[in-house]
Amino acid sequence: MKMTTGYEPILQNVAKHIALSEGETTFFCSLLQERQYHKKEYLLREGGICNQLAFLTSGCVKSYLLDQKSNEHILTIAIADWWVADYQSLVFDTPSELFIEAVEPTTALLLTKPDREILFTRIPRFEQYFRILTERAFAVSQQRITDILSLPAAARYEQFLRRYQRIAASFSQQQIASFIGVTPAFFSRMLKSKRSS
Repeated sequence: MKMTTGYEPILQNVAKHIALSEGETTFFCSLLQERQYHKKEYLLREGGICNQLAFLTSGCVKSYLLDQKSNEHILTIAIADWWVADYQSLVFDTPSELFIEAVEPTTALLLTKPDREILFTRIPRFEQYFRILTERAFAVSQQRITDILSLPAAARYEQFLRRYQRIAASFSQQQIASFIGVTPAFFSRMLKSKRSS
């Protein structure tokens, strides 16, 4: 059995939502594969089919798409203690429109789609666990859309700095502009205005 301290973060995350016996814990961990990613290494590329979920134990990743002019549009930023996947590709077995890329050296525990189905069969409580996570992810996504539509850019930037304080320096101004939904030129002018005020 490959139980190591590397599994503690995911077990703590699971324990917030469901209780597992020792045997169930052992079985769950046996389905996980640890993987290290270098900075700028892809967890998923556009056109690939997402067949696994990744739980981050350290590091940070971004998911983004490229428009026709190859401009990057960041949809999500995930940090340690978060799950990440392209759920549209995962659910429908369709080619991904997204890239998922490590922003800094990242360690993830991978759970394949077939193994997740095995997990649901063996330990049905995991369906509750993933339902809770899905609902929370949907709520966060909805709030992000609401913020983009209703908050001024400066407020969205302040939120970014608060939520991602530890890793904010890992992002370029262009990437931050993409995440908060403004052009790099607008973002640069906004920063100059903030410094001069």
